Amino acid sequence: MAQVSVAGLGNMGRGMARRLLAEGHRVTVWNRSAEAVDELVALGAEPAASVVELFAAGPVLSSLADDAAVAAVFDDTVLTEVGSHAVHVSMSTLSVAAGRALAERHAAAGVGYLAVPVLGRPAVAEAGQLNLLAAGDGESIDSLEAVFSAIGRRTWRVGDQPWQANAVKITMNLLIIHALEAMAEGFTLAERYGIDADDLRELIAGTLFPGPVYQGYGRSMADRDYFPAGFRTALGSKDLALAAAAADAVGLQLPSMSALQGVFRSAIDQALTDHDWASIAEVVRKA
Repeated sequence: MAQVSVAGLGNMGRGMARRLLAEGHRVTVWNRSAEAVDELVALGAEPAASVVELFAAGPVLSSLADDAAVAAVFDDTVLTEVGSHAVHVSMSTLSVAAGRALAERHAAAGVGYLAVPVLGRPAVAEAGQLNLLAAGDGESIDSLEAVFSAIGRRTWRVGDQPWQANAVKITMNLLIIHALEAMAEGFTLAERYGIDADDLRELIAGTLFPGPVYQGYGRSMADRDYFPAGFRTALGSKDLALAAAAADAVGLQLPSMSALQGVFRSAIDQALTDHDWASIAEVVRKA
C-alpha cells in the first residue's frame, strides 16, 4: 500500500481521502480548518501540522478551491523548505496561467509537480470512479499508479506539460456548461408547449444523449431540485471565466461565450449562487 498525503479537505479532497483509506493506503491529511481533519483521523488518517509536514509523509495530492488558494498554500517558502524529494499533484481546477506559474515555481525549487484535475463529483471520488486528467512527467505518473487507480476508473494522459491538464479540464467544464444551457433552453421550449419536463429528460437521456451530464443534470432541471449542489453556480461561473481567459490567451473568439457569461451573471443576480449549476435553467425559464 502507498503512503500519500492530501491537502485540502473540502468535498472532493475528503472524498478522495476517504477512498484511499478504504483501499488500505496510509494517508496523512492537512486542512486550514480542523473539523475535516478530525473526521478523517477518526477513519485512520494521520494529521499533519503543516504543509511541509505533509510532504515529509509522502506525495501530496491537493484539492483546493482556486488559483489563489493553491498559490497561497504552496508558496515559495514551502517549496524551498520541502526539498527535491517532494512531489506535488495538483488536482484542482486552475487557470492555464496559474498552472504554468505553478510548474515554473516547482521546477525552480526542484520539487516534482504534476497536474491531475478530475472529472466527477465527490461521491464519485469516494467510489473510486473519477476520471483523472494527468499531465507532466510520465515516470512520475507511473510511480503514482496505485494511488490513482484507487480513486479513479481511468487515468487519461493528456500532455507532457502539467498546464496542459488544466487546459483539458477547462475544456471539459466548458462542454458541460454548453450542455446545461442546451438543456435549459430545450426544457423551457418544450414546457411552453405543455410537455412534461421529466418525460423529456427521459427521452433525451435514453436516446440522443445518454450519460451522467444529461441524465443527472437533466433530472435536476426537470425536478427543479438544485440542492444539495454537486457543483455550485458560483464555481461554474468561475470555470467559465477560466475558459474565457484561456481562449483570450491564444487569440480565440468563442461566439457563445458572452451569452453563457450573461446567463451565469443572471443566475448569480437571482440568488442562485449556491445552487447546483443546473439552476441556470431557471434563468431561461424566466426569460
